[in-house]
Parts: sequence; structure tokens; C-alpha cells
Amino acid sequence: EAVQTLVSDRHPGDLVPAETTLARATADGYDAVLVPGGTLNADQLRTDTDARRLVSAFAAGGKPVAAICHGPWLLVDSGLATGRELTSYPSLRPDLENAGGTWRDREVVVDTSGDHPLITSRRPDDLDAFSSAIIRVLAGDD
Repeated sequence: EAVQTLVSDRHPGDLVPAETTLARATADGYDAVLVPGGTLNADQLRTDTDARRLVSAFAAGGKPVAAICHGPWLLVDSGLATGRELTSYPSLRPDLENAGGTWRDREVVVDTSGDHPLITSRRPDDLDAFSSAIIRVLAGDD
């Protein structure tokens, strides 16, 4: 199987081979899950039963869940934003707050207050800070 990438959130890009599907993926054997951004992809992921099941399994296992840009929509629909401090693309602020989260306008927010680390970031310009935060959490430094 292959995944169709998008350029600028709407133009078809490269086809990338997939090692598994959301329906077959489990949290076993992985250290963390990263939810990508992009408006169209994130909108589709948030309504996907298997995507919600997968991020919930990582959270239930105490494993880090990371999401960037519009990716935190999946956290809303999975119930993982409730009671957590997080960030996102600014237009998601009302959705995250309505879901019981506390939204912050920061390049990256690492919330370790719950049963699993939650790492969120606003936009592609914040990728360096987002990646560094994920590495720190996986290394046990955060």
C-alpha cells in the first residue's frame, strides 16, 4: 500500500510506501505516536475510528503522544485534550478549550501532568522546538 502525500495541504505529492495501516497498527513495539498536521489530513484522521483507537492505546500505555498544527483535532475526538495544557494551530484554540484543554500560544507545550506525556506544537515553523521536545521526552529528560 502507498500513502498519497499532499503539498501545501491540497496538491498531490509523492506516493510513499506504508508499512502498515491504521487498522492494523498497535502501540506495541513503538515508543511514541506522532500525529501530523495539515488541515485535510487532520480533519480526516479525527473521524477515523482506528486513528482514535491508536492514539488512545498509546496514552493508555503511558507512552508519549505528540501532535502538531491541526493534529490536535484527533486529541479532541479521542478525549485526550481534556484537562491537559497544549497548543495547536491557532484556529483550533476554541475546539481544544471546548474539549476541556488549556490552550497556550507557544511553539511547543510539553504536558506531563497526566498518565502519558503530551507534546504539542503550533505550526511547521515550530518543527525544531517540537522535534527537540519529543527527543527530550523519549530520553527521559522532560
